[in-house]
Amino acid sequence: MFASLATFQTSKDRRGFFVSRSGLDKSRSQTFLPPEKKMLISQPSRGPSAFIPEKEFGQVNDADKFITRLVEEYSTTGRLDNITQVMRLHPQYLESFLRTQFYMLRVDGPLPYHYRHYIAIMAAARHQCGYLINMHVDEFLNNGGSSEWLNGLEYVPQRLKNLNEINKILAHRPWLITKEHIQKLVKTGENNWSLAELVHAVVLLAHYHALASFVFGSGINPESDPDASNGFHPEVVKNKFCVCDLANDNNIENTSLTSNNVETTDSESELEALMERMKRLQEEKEEEEASQEEMATRFEKEKKESLLVIPGAFDTDVVPMSNVTRYIEDPGFGYKDFARRGEEHLPTFRAQDYSWEDHGFSLVNRLYSDIGHLLDDKFRMVYNLTYNTMAMHEDVDTTMLRRALFNYVHCMFGIRYDDYDYGEVNQLLERSLKVYIKTVTCYPERATKRMYDGYWRQFKHSEKVHVNLLLMEARMQAELLYALRAITRHLT
Repeated sequence: MFASLATFQTSKDRRGFFVSRSGLDKSRSQTFLPPEKKMLISQPSRGPSAFIPEKEFGQVNDADKFITRLVEEYSTTGRLDNITQVMRLHPQYLESFLRTQFYMLRVDGPLPYHYRHYIAIMAAARHQCGYLINMHVDEFLNNGGSSEWLNGLEYVPQRLKNLNEINKILAHRPWLITKEHIQKLVKTGENNWSLAELVHAVVLLAHYHALASFVFGSGINPESDPDASNGFHPEVVKNKFCVCDLANDNNIENTSLTSNNVETTDSESELEALMERMKRLQEEKEEEEASQEEMATRFEKEKKESLLVIPGAFDTDVVPMSNVTRYIEDPGFGYKDFARRGEEHLPTFRAQDYSWEDHGFSLVNRLYSDIGHLLDDKFRMVYNLTYNTMAMHEDVDTTMLRRALFNYVHCMFGIRYDDYDYGEVNQLLERSLKVYIKTVTCYPERATKRMYDGYWRQFKHSEKVHVNLLLMEARMQAELLYALRAITRHLT
């Protein structure tokens, strides 16, 4: 699927940089970084990830010079943080990610800047993601936010509090969002949201819910910068934590699950079997396509089978900390399987009735100028990203595998594509990988290194990072589809 950084060649975005409705272009991006926030290349002793050996991130080369330029132009913190260091294994995607995030947080838009960072905090708190909370506590204060708001939701304006319900539902059960939720937020009154403001908020919420999945799924370590708190030390800043670290039962220096000859042989045979299944599925598809009825049946079967995929680490409950729960309401509300018994009345979200390409993109772009183009680029980038390799094999078409990963996430959220044969999911995604996907997507705070190590044992770390990028973007798109469909129904 992937290649090393050394093979990457810098290329310009095919459309060039966008111009916002305020006329901002990339030449002005530096004005958002205060002088004291010059780029700092942090080198934490443990490396950026608790799951990936530090040596995987390599030496400085031409690609890293490209990353340095990206951070200088688009970083919201002024430093090469640990998320960026892990994502730099895929520089083309990283450019799209940083540009989109920069636009959400730093470019003129419907929401005040300090609101944007507080919304990021609220979103990250749904998954107890201390890494992101710490980052945006700092950014919130840097953008003029009141330190009193960091004491909890009872100290924030009512209109921000009103986002709690949609934050909770989007994070865990987005299929429950209705036009009534939208109407309640935009109804006339002193605490109402305009549709443009609400779309900006929804994009931020979905982005940070999904980014929490990437943080935990990639074992992102806390930042080592002792000055990151800007002189403000609420409990959440002092207690920098990474639940993936706390729940990790394997030291980063330990050898992987492929450390002995027997396990290596097993993992090699698993890889060969996967490639053989891909080849067979492709041949069967070329010979005869399944009927629409059969594909619908296979989707229902896969949806129900996902109930049997039990996420890991439930024996080590992650107890919400007070410095996290202060930013949310109803902390016990979490993901419940879309297809669980007793909720058969929930209709499947049929992608041909409301898709990102035909419906979501145009609505979000109309209400929040330019964000649709940026999100679309990011979705397409991660979905189409390939280096035509799988582990040690080259010249491999991995389209089928990438599509299975993306569509399995949407399947867990009740979204079905009529033109996709869900029988491929069972053929291509082994059980340990399904457990990892469900945990990272739906219960990311429960991800552990053992789970990360336990699937695709012959694959490179960069390939597993690509898996996490696919899961993150599939999750974000699923949340957006449900929210934007509810907004569309409100408007019609």
